[in-house]
Amino acid sequence: QVHLVESGGGLVQAGGSLRLSCAASGRTFRDFTMGWFRQAPGKEREFVAAINWSGDSTYYLDSVKGRFTISRDNAKNTVYLQMNSLKPEDTAVYYCAADQVVGRVSRMTDRYAYWGQGTQVTVSS
Repeated sequence: QVHLVESGGGLVQAGGSLRLSCAASGRTFRDFTMGWFRQAPGKEREFVAAINWSGDSTYYLDSVKGRFTISRDNAKNTVYLQMNSLKPEDTAVYYCAADQVVGRVSRMTDRYAYWGQGTQVTVSS
């Protein structure tokens, strides 16, 4: 079992920045691909970013490329999402997730077995 806890969400003006953190406990964190997803009201949950176990491969939703950066610190069992140049359309609940299949990196929500409770990000125009 893996327990994930997100933090760092909040209210920010357009053009501003936030850094989300996701702390993991339980099974060996460094084995997992980690992902960030988001869900806006009335919309389906969508992939935002993912990072492989070592941190040397990252993947992004096209609309966040160049603005968001995913990273991880395996010594701290933590994954981060640095979000810059935020836009109102980035407003959503952001979730971190862990994929327990070693070596796989997916954009699909059903590949991730463990999820955090989510943290709200609101970007005002």
